Amino acid sequence: MTEGNTPRLPLVAVTGRFQPFHVQHLELVRVALARADRVLIGITNPEAAGRRAHPASAHRHLAVANPLTYEQRRGIVAAALEADGVPQARYAIAPFHLDEPERWPDCVPPGTPQLVRVYSDWEREKVRRFAAAGYPPIALDGDAATRVSGTEIRRRIAAGEPWEEWVPPGARERVARCLA
Repeated sequence: MTEGNTPRLPLVAVTGRFQPFHVQHLELVRVALARADRVLIGITNPEAAGRRAHPASAHRHLAVANPLTYEQRRGIVAAALEADGVPQARYAIAPFHLDEPERWPDCVPPGTPQLVRVYSDWEREKVRRFAAAGYPPIALDGDAATRVSGTEIRRRIAAGEPWEEWVPPGARERVARCLA
């Protein structure tokens, strides 16, 4: 059983662009691991050609907001989980085409709960999309005042300002190599 006597789930999914994967992403994966036997980590915007604009998030499709390739992000996520002591048997990492729900079953079994931390209209839109497609969302409230931003991390790296505290151990070295 998990907290509050909620039955343990076999699988929960966590999706994101992870540009880059940061400490709050790792925290969300930890929450998923506490609720499920396995976690699927779906990396959105895996291909430049598949990026689409959306009114709830004006920047998500832009090249400047997506400097890391799918393979770089996959390596960064895996390095962070390894450094955090997460056994490889507890997770899988896969491309996740958020704007193409007809492709979701290729990556995530239908009916798999989707864990989403909600900060803005964009995350509310993700919750709506998952629910409409039959992937029950588990929405967690996010505090906008303490939100870690991939945009800010990328800005700080480019400006030579401190950023390392926002990226988990294991991932820092890879992020520095990829974005420096």
